[in-house]
Amino acid sequence: MKPALSAAATAAVRLLLLGAPLAAAAQQADRGSLPEVTVSTPRGEVAPFNVPGSVDRVDGAEMRDSRLQVNLSESLGSVPGLQVQNRLNYAQDLQLSIRGFGARSTFGVRGVRLYVDGIPATLPDGQGQTSNIDIGSLDRIEILRGPFSALYGNSSGGVLQAFTASGEGAPRLSYSAAGGSFGTWRQSLQASGSQGAVDYLLNASRFRTDGWREHSAARRDIANGKLGIALDNGDKLTLVLNSVRISAQDPLGLTADQYALAPRSAPLATQYDTRKTVEQTQAGLLYERRIDAAQSLRLMVYGGERKTVQYQSIPPSAQQNPLHAGGVIDLKRQYGGADLRWTAALQLADRPLELVAGLGYDSLREQRRGYENYLGRVAAPVLGVQGRLRRSERNEVWNLDPYAQATWRLAEQWTLEAGMRRSSVHFDSQDRYIVGANRDDSGSARYSKTLPVASLRYQATPDLALYGSIGRGFETPTLNELSYRAGGASGLNFALRPSVNDSVELGAKARLGGGLLTAALFQTRTRDEIVTDTNTGGRATFQNAGRTRRNGFELAWQHETASHWRTQLAYTWLDARYRDAFCSPSPCAASNTVAAGNRIPGIARQSLFASLGWVPPEGWRAGVEMRALGRMQANDANTASAPGYAVAALYAGYLKKWERWEFNAFARVDNLFDRRYVGSLIVNEGNARYYEPAPGRNWTVGLSGAYRF
Repeated sequence: MKPALSAAATAAVRLLLLGAPLAAAAQQADRGSLPEVTVSTPRGEVAPFNVPGSVDRVDGAEMRDSRLQVNLSESLGSVPGLQVQNRLNYAQDLQLSIRGFGARSTFGVRGVRLYVDGIPATLPDGQGQTSNIDIGSLDRIEILRGPFSALYGNSSGGVLQAFTASGEGAPRLSYSAAGGSFGTWRQSLQASGSQGAVDYLLNASRFRTDGWREHSAARRDIANGKLGIALDNGDKLTLVLNSVRISAQDPLGLTADQYALAPRSAPLATQYDTRKTVEQTQAGLLYERRIDAAQSLRLMVYGGERKTVQYQSIPPSAQQNPLHAGGVIDLKRQYGGADLRWTAALQLADRPLELVAGLGYDSLREQRRGYENYLGRVAAPVLGVQGRLRRSERNEVWNLDPYAQATWRLAEQWTLEAGMRRSSVHFDSQDRYIVGANRDDSGSARYSKTLPVASLRYQATPDLALYGSIGRGFETPTLNELSYRAGGASGLNFALRPSVNDSVELGAKARLGGGLLTAALFQTRTRDEIVTDTNTGGRATFQNAGRTRRNGFELAWQHETASHWRTQLAYTWLDARYRDAFCSPSPCAASNTVAAGNRIPGIARQSLFASLGWVPPEGWRAGVEMRALGRMQANDANTASAPGYAVAALYAGYLKKWERWEFNAFARVDNLFDRRYVGSLIVNEGNARYYEPAPGRNWTVGLSGAYRF
């Protein structure tokens, strides 16, 4: 970590020099205070200061300010414990983990629960994606960490929720565009407003890029809508619609030598024309009813469809095995579910008692096919095209989870909170490709676990709160992790078991000088951790290891003065290690043993974010940011790693409001000092192609305009 800290210190000094005049002016301004906000919990809207756990809220307006508005990685650096990295590979989504959960994912998001307007963006098997989150229409993002995440069910190492803004006032029409380095361009059009009992918002955006690396061009179209209807009896109906289309080339990872000599190259990707297309459409309906002054009901139903076709870089020679599933993945998924929740505000021993009870159901039906990724003879193939069928199966996953939570203010300064969820996840697979040596591999599995959580909060003073929490969570294997068995065998790997984790957290929150200071100390112990067994030829297989341990500390500071100077700091220390030795791949040999005490790959031991900005509601705006990340191991054996790094960004803009018009323009430079670093890792890649390089200095400019009728 020493090189990373040195780089971080150098960048921090330069940032301080850049921001010194701003800081001096800020010190003379009155202290001001952060605006009062709330976050969503099962028991309703609660101020973050009153939550007995680690929770952060990032407003949509802040996420759009002087940014491209395409990736969550642009604007979530101020959240401690959250590691989100842009692969610059839109075929594989962001690399997102919370307190180390999800770090092993080589594509998509796993180990972290994702929600968009209450609709799960994580499927019941635990696999999720952020591609349908529309930053242009966001009201806010909320990130929950720690033991209480388990109340959200399977694969809840942390929870990220995105909420679309509601339309307000007279009709408003806006257009925004931003462009930047590497042929990057985004356009968005939005209509919003409210009239009587109805509010609405509709946003559509298109993003395209040529990519910094070879073979990394992408295009993404998103449409996102929200319609709210207030009924005469006080009930509320909310309809949300979302659609996304993605077409992206996949540049793949590089070896250490390739990264050193030609970081922008993608030789294997170009040879095989690796790429991915996604089409997803979903809808949800939320009904909220007030039964009486003390009780309310909430019903959410949703459904959607997602189609994915991915071309991989698997050599034709490897596909000669009659059990091989081919080099083209064709998935068609239909998913849906419902959540019914009852809440009540009661009394126990003359003290306030809040109760929540609910039942959640989610289902997934998947049609999975595999094809060869070539035509012609193996010795002289035509690559990157769809060939013969090699796999066909129908998979189903569903869960039915009852849950309950109680919050009792047992004394003036003490609050006790407890909850439980019984999570049951069912897998079923029907093999429809039974040819020759490829036998019938149908099967089923069921994973169940009771997940209790509890916390005790002490309000020491009006501006200081202390808490402790404890809980149990679990992660089932995802369908992608079950999809292949070691040794090239066909069928699903139902020998995999879910991992079970026990977490404890101690924390403090303090309002100081109009700002908010938060600190948390935590430990998570996991048994049957799901780890990589093999990862070659485009096929990743998984196994259960023994025990792991994650010890960590988080510290964050947020402050905004009345004269609109904003300061943000976030620091995370996370020591994540294997407690038991295991072999990868199995069976064991001297060369493939992962020693007890090795670091879990894909997790930085330290990370730091710092920003200083002047953000008045109108006029000139400017700011500086710094991000530093420690060294990350690339494999379980800890024989390869990505060095730590620190990068800086500088932005400036101008906002003007005139009668019914609003105009906004900005310019931004990222990686200001043109650092060379690895942006993300493909953990445990079997051919040592671990490295996904980040670009050097790059720029973005943007302009938006809005008219209120």
